[in-house]
Amino acid sequence: SQYSAVDTNPLSVYIMQPIWNKIIKIVPLWIAPNLLTFSGFVMILFNYFLISFYDWDYTASGTSPGLVPTWVWLFSAFTTFCAYALDSIDGKHARRTQSSTPLGELFDHGLDSWATSIFVLSFFSVCSRDNGKTGVSVYTMYIYLSIVLFNFMCSHWEKYNTGVLFLPWGYDISQVVLIAAYLLTGTVGVEVWQKPLLFGYYITDVLVILLIGFSLFLSFPQTLYNIHRAHLKKTLKNDSLYEGLLPLVSPLLLFILLTVWVVLSPSNILAKQPRLFLWMVGVAFSNVICKVIVCQMSSTRPEPLHWFLFPLALVVSAAASGLLGCTEEAVLGVLTALLTAAHLHYGVCVGRQLSEHLNIYIFSLKKRVQE
Repeated sequence: SQYSAVDTNPLSVYIMQPIWNKIIKIVPLWIAPNLLTFSGFVMILFNYFLISFYDWDYTASGTSPGLVPTWVWLFSAFTTFCAYALDSIDGKHARRTQSSTPLGELFDHGLDSWATSIFVLSFFSVCSRDNGKTGVSVYTMYIYLSIVLFNFMCSHWEKYNTGVLFLPWGYDISQVVLIAAYLLTGTVGVEVWQKPLLFGYYITDVLVILLIGFSLFLSFPQTLYNIHRAHLKKTLKNDSLYEGLLPLVSPLLLFILLTVWVVLSPSNILAKQPRLFLWMVGVAFSNVICKVIVCQMSSTRPEPLHWFLFPLALVVSAAASGLLGCTEEAVLGVLTALLTAAHLHYGVCVGRQLSEHLNIYIFSLKKRVQE
């Protein structure tokens, strides 16, 4: 299927695009576009593990402000900018080297679906956990992450129905805000997040309000409007409401199950292991979305129930009923490891199959030799 995306964000069109057009000129023509995409993702991942090393339980900024060295925040700003740049130029580079393929599109969006949660989880270290005075509660973190992932899902659900990816305005804005937040933290120190900004509101409050406002009043209505417009123009990919809503079933069930675990956990699992739990949320979500992206690209029907939902439902019911007892944290650890491994395995398999099917290499522009 032909890839089509629409970008109407003024920040992107007037400021960022001219910058990317300059940067792209220095990329050698022999470099494969997927290598750019992957390098950006690896940088985000490396940065996330670096922050986790200094701040495993999200308390560093709130309790001992100097615990995360200044260079880590500046490095975060640098890696976020690089990843943002690489993610923005990979498509341009693919067109430049005439190597645009469905594999590249899947690779790009698949990694984005995972990177989205990693960006958010890294950022939580800046504003830190609620310590009674400042910071955000782990429940706010969970809701915040869910809203961001919901937004990401909406743009791909919209593409599943309309065939066009309307790039969400929130993306460029969120990247610029993230880079600015890291630079601010690196130059002024984490204390800046712990002083009221205006009328007793903290910067974190303002960001949460902006995020929710953006999602509910801009992003989601825009999605519904674009689908409605396609319906009027008779360009919808799916005739029936059932077919159109099918990709939303698994993500919604996933969210319900996770929320039940958060609310009913006897040992208060989210407060005990926020980093592990939120990482698992991101991975499970990314896998569900990847399947939707594959279906949307291959014009096939998504399965109503993703297989992750079954083991998750078992664990959640065992945890909520108190069956797991003191092993709840250990079970979360095992489940997180298994889901992460399954997600990686899925990614490698799909990549391999597509590269064989399209007769191309993932990280090289050389053609495969036909056997």
